[in-house]
Amino acid sequence: MPEQPSPVRESLKGSRNMVRLAKSYKAMAEKVPGKTPLPLPEAVKLLKSFDNRKFEQTVEVAIRTGIDPRQADQIVRGSVVLPHGLGKAVRVVVFAKGDRADEAKAAGADEVGGPELAEKIKAGWLDFDVCIAAPDMMGVVGPLGKVLGPRGLMPSPRAGTVTPDVGKAVREYKAGKVEFRNDSGGNIHAPVGKIRFDDQKLIENIRAFIDHVISLKPAAVKGQYIRGITISATMSPGIRVGI
Repeated sequence: MPEQPSPVRESLKGSRNMVRLAKSYKAMAEKVPGKTPLPLPEAVKLLKSFDNRKFEQTVEVAIRTGIDPRQADQIVRGSVVLPHGLGKAVRVVVFAKGDRADEAKAAGADEVGGPELAEKIKAGWLDFDVCIAAPDMMGVVGPLGKVLGPRGLMPSPRAGTVTPDVGKAVREYKAGKVEFRNDSGGNIHAPVGKIRFDDQKLIENIRAFIDHVISLKPAAVKGQYIRGITISATMSPGIRVGI
């Protein structure tokens, strides 16, 4: 009879892994110059030295703003196509018919449909990252709000995912378009690539994201708009970046 795994042994094994992770994280944190912002090229070089995990880490940017997120005229949201994409395959579904359906397929959409696609999603299929809809399909898409909304997948004109030019939208998302919106604390965060990207590609992606957020400063914001910028990988400490 094969030996059964011991709960105690498995628990100790997990504890040892946690200790190793904690030591590794502490060693990385000791390389970060505290609250002192680094020039972006230096920050990226330091971040890439943290590529010591067995999986491919995602690089993220977090921006602390001076907006009041309770005020509707200070909300910051938008999207930007990163110069070098996100380093992963983005799965896109499109609600369209006729010529627009053909355009979406030609642009590389993973699935295109109408009522039958809506039924498939209602039944629990959510194997996609972006949902795009032609305006004349919103009668079909609208009832999916309870399913797509909580997952951030509901198409909307403001995000550019409800559009008559579905082909262009598909190409942008396939190329690395990123959507963002401030959270309840006034912070904005988004993925900007993979840690395996070379330095220059990461720098250009991060700069494109930061510049776009800066360009969206609400007129109603008083005082300092950008209060801090941090870059990090999936399992790394944050590194402060100077504008």
